[in-house]
Amino acid sequence: MAISSAAFAQDTAATLGNPGPSEIQERPQSDDSGTDGDIVVTGIRASLREAVEIKRNAQGVVDAISAEDIGKFPDTNLAESLQRITGVSIDRQNGEGSLVTVRGFGPEYNLVTLNGRQMPTSSLGDGASPPASRSFDFANLASEGISAVEVYKTGRAAVPSGGIGSSINILTPRPLDRPGMRGSIAARGVLDSSQNDGQDITPEVSGVFSTTFGSSDQFGILVSGVYQKRKASVNSGQVGFGNAFLGTENDWGTLGPEGPNVVNRPGPTDVYEIPQEASYSLTDIERERINGQVVLQFRPVETLTATVDFTYSRNRVEARNSSVGMWFNFGDTSTEWTDGPVAGPVFYTERFGPGKDLSYSGSLTANVTENKSWGGNLKWDAPGGVTMTLDAHHSTAESRPTNRFGTSTSVGSAIFGVASQTVDFRNDLPVLSYVMQPGIDALDPSRINATGNSFRNAYFRDEINQIRLNGRYDHDGAFLDSIDFGFSYIENHVRSAYGFLQNDTWGGVGTPADLPDDLFELVTLPDKFPDISGSDQGIIPAYYRFDFERMVDLLDDRFGICGGDGNCLATYDTDRRITEKTVSPFIQFNNEFELLAGPAHIIAGVRYDQTNVSSSALTPIPVGTAWVAAGEFNIIYAADSDFVTAKGSYQNWLPAIDFDMEPVQDVKLRASYSHTITRADYGSLQGGRTFNRQFGITGGGGSQGNPNLIPFLSKNIDVSAEWYYDLSSYISAGYFRKKVSNFINSQEIESSAFDLRNPADGPRFRAAQAALAGSALANDVPALRNYILRNFTNGVEVARDAAGNPILDQNGYYTGRILGLPEDDLVTFRVGTPSNSDQTATIDGFEFAIQHSFWDTGFGTILNYTIVNGDARFDNALDPNIGQFALAGLSDSANAVVYYDKNGLQARVAYNWRDEFYAGGNPNPLYVEAYSQIDASVSYEVRQGLTIFAEGINLTGESRRGHRRSDEFVTFAQPGFARYTGGVRFSF
Repeated sequence: MAISSAAFAQDTAATLGNPGPSEIQERPQSDDSGTDGDIVVTGIRASLREAVEIKRNAQGVVDAISAEDIGKFPDTNLAESLQRITGVSIDRQNGEGSLVTVRGFGPEYNLVTLNGRQMPTSSLGDGASPPASRSFDFANLASEGISAVEVYKTGRAAVPSGGIGSSINILTPRPLDRPGMRGSIAARGVLDSSQNDGQDITPEVSGVFSTTFGSSDQFGILVSGVYQKRKASVNSGQVGFGNAFLGTENDWGTLGPEGPNVVNRPGPTDVYEIPQEASYSLTDIERERINGQVVLQFRPVETLTATVDFTYSRNRVEARNSSVGMWFNFGDTSTEWTDGPVAGPVFYTERFGPGKDLSYSGSLTANVTENKSWGGNLKWDAPGGVTMTLDAHHSTAESRPTNRFGTSTSVGSAIFGVASQTVDFRNDLPVLSYVMQPGIDALDPSRINATGNSFRNAYFRDEINQIRLNGRYDHDGAFLDSIDFGFSYIENHVRSAYGFLQNDTWGGVGTPADLPDDLFELVTLPDKFPDISGSDQGIIPAYYRFDFERMVDLLDDRFGICGGDGNCLATYDTDRRITEKTVSPFIQFNNEFELLAGPAHIIAGVRYDQTNVSSSALTPIPVGTAWVAAGEFNIIYAADSDFVTAKGSYQNWLPAIDFDMEPVQDVKLRASYSHTITRADYGSLQGGRTFNRQFGITGGGGSQGNPNLIPFLSKNIDVSAEWYYDLSSYISAGYFRKKVSNFINSQEIESSAFDLRNPADGPRFRAAQAALAGSALANDVPALRNYILRNFTNGVEVARDAAGNPILDQNGYYTGRILGLPEDDLVTFRVGTPSNSDQTATIDGFEFAIQHSFWDTGFGTILNYTIVNGDARFDNALDPNIGQFALAGLSDSANAVVYYDKNGLQARVAYNWRDEFYAGGNPNPLYVEAYSQIDASVSYEVRQGLTIFAEGINLTGESRRGHRRSDEFVTFAQPGFARYTGGVRFSF
């Protein structure tokens, strides 16, 4: 049997970053018998066989996925392909794979390279704060232009530094890898059944063309392009909680004493959390993704190859959201709780007097991420067994809004008159319900009143300029096989900016008559949460969504919410600039010798990193405070801001040694030891100090960066045993251990700042308390605000209409702002400042994998299971006032794949599972619950080169859910839906 283009990756790391001949070659298009009687293996089986060859011949622990054919990757999304690899799990956003976790280390701990080049990363995060992540978003890349992805789980001196979880190298095809003309074009339609309005089929078109020419095929050109459009919806039931409390605490927001209205109150040492807000939201998404690449190659002589390439990707996402929500004031409540030590709510009900709002909110965001990379490479096979490679690239990644509203928006409206509202936590979906005051209909659009709004504007740009000179000396000696050496210089320029525009008219602005009834559309809710428990238990039946653009224009015209010109893009008042310059030489010795019955290898090397950091931050200057609503306080800023610059530096020696041997034929034993690093996130490196714009009655928060942070350092041990009992079949078992230090802790320091005063903690507030003492309103915050607005003039701004009359809310209370005065008490801020701690954590685990081909039947299977353990886990029952050290992302995972590939027919069914994991948050943790899904694909080669195919993702419509300290503390619940694809591909 002849194997089509078997991978010749005797040492994959030695060629990592040399964009010359690809590790993984393309193969012929047919599965027919060759003219000489040999069988040419293509498709799924060839892809798996090549992955086996890479794993077997590589030094250290390396896994790979290769294209089944030119322009045909196993999955349409790179992240969803990577999750099939042992130890790799993914996070999904908008129903698609986006971020990758390897061996329990999240996306920020993994380095992603393109053909060995360090790539810039860009995302807007939540869009409501300055972006700060180094995480690579795989949703920006379509898989059709990719030839292979390699995952390096062990450190190597020849592999760039930056990933303690893994280094993930994305390979793209090169025309001179295989002379001649070849190509592929595919068209498909995608139906995402999650769509709330209609079931539109969206197009995807991809193509790749490669050819060589000249008297000896010394010239080559490759062009690839992908266009994808997708419509989807994400529906969510969500609950927001405030801070956690011990049962002994007695503060604003804590539970009252045990009694008829508080059943099974948490005990003195029990931990609990109170719901602060809850909502149902529907988000409709339109995504447009464009990828393209051009590669030019010239090989004037056999020993010299020049390559010039340009890679481009653009990912536009528009998300239109509407929601119905409720906020809690921690007043007249009825509730029941589960037993401790972590007490969870069974239900939580709050009753109100006249004027409580039921919120109908909307948002619209339209953002784009654009990546560009220009590169050049010169590879020379010099005399004397020396190979030299010079590589340079200029790459940028940029994320920004594409509309006039910003990256995160919220425009509010409400019907006032809620008598009581309840959240029931006894189902997967939080069950939200309300009772209105007599005579008030929550579904009467003529009662809807405009309220507050906010427009947040974030921007992120990352630019990397890199030059590398790598060499390899092949030695003919008996022990030393080769020497790899090299030098890299990287300049990384990052800009993260953010602006904020908010109108705090949450008690209402104007009257319902300002909003025409035809602005609103009635939306039903129970049908938007199918097959998730709780959707049939009396949830809010319907609500009103509105035309977002029309609403904003109307409010801007009448009330000037964006200044009256229709442009709601906030000016950047937070602007952070970071420059990292890294010099990184390395040397690596590759040794080969005979041991027992077979060959053995020792690869030993060291990489040195020297990084200088310069961080500048434009920070707004606070000049005052304002109490704008019952529980809302804002910082007032001056018009001017100042740049503050700080600098830092660090260096690391990163040794690595790999050993492998073949004690008996086809059995391989491996052992590796290495040091790897991951650099701090950009937010932690910022040079300035910023405060949260909003604070509470008890104080506020803020953050301050530290450019002197040193990277996370991991000392890694890997051992494994592998038995390759057939060309595409093997069994492997491995153990890994990572001891990580230099963790970053955010130490919160309580202090005042800029002489900012708390309007709800001073003589006026205490006078209001004294005046209302003994009445039912003594502890009613809106009533206390009303007293101050009516009875004081200094530092009080009463909202008035055009006639000069006070504007009243639904309770008949005055509205307006109460400013902080010098006689008020100081606001206490908890400012988090990052620093490297002396804490260490050990993560270890086991990886098991089986890949088996059932002889020549065409059937095969892939099974793998990963166990991840860590000694730094979050203790849910610990006093929430005590900070904890915990590692996010640790979870077990598994994959099971069954496939058939023969006679032009390919079929595959894949099952993926990830156990529950801690997703971060301290002192208030978030857990994402266990999730699994089933995918399937089938294709048939109608005639040589012409294939029809179909694919289904999440066929059983599995839902996703997250919670805080216990299952009852649900934070989000989202129903799952299947996505279907069908199309045709022509290859030549």
